[in-house]
Amino acid sequence: MSASKSAAKARNEPAPGHVALGRLGDFVGFRLRRVQNQLSRNFAAVTAEEGLKSGLFSSLAIIGANPGLSQNELSHEVGLDKSVTVTMIDEMERNGWAERRRAPEDRRRHALFITEAGQAKLDRLFTLMEETESAVLHQLSEGELALLSELLDRMYDAVVRDEG
Repeated sequence: MSASKSAAKARNEPAPGHVALGRLGDFVGFRLRRVQNQLSRNFAAVTAEEGLKSGLFSSLAIIGANPGLSQNELSHEVGLDKSVTVTMIDEMERNGWAERRRAPEDRRRHALFITEAGQAKLDRLFTLMEETESAVLHQLSEGELALLSELLDRMYDAVVRDEG
């Protein structure tokens, strides 16, 4: 961090060329959302030709990492309404990226699986995500990135625990 940025931060003033956040700067949710909004905007720009709707990439990735996941589990994990999740799964099936199968232990439940085409799509999207995030992640050392990931996971667990 430059000397002028450090001094401005110590006085709770914006660095030169930045807008003051005021009291918003005291809230981690705002700061996280600000970064997430920019990353999402950048990712949307590089994937515009991929035909993705909001939430589809993360849903496909979670299905790929958790073969046999239920629709309810997916809905909970991505934080989307169940009806939105069903619509998204319908779209993934139409595109040949994922499939529903009856769960052997409970025939009323659908288990979700990624297809070969879905895995190929996911690999392409992860490459684009890595390119998108590299622009900001080079600001952090490996240790800082590991710490940030750990802290974000702990915060998420606390929020989920408070909901349940």
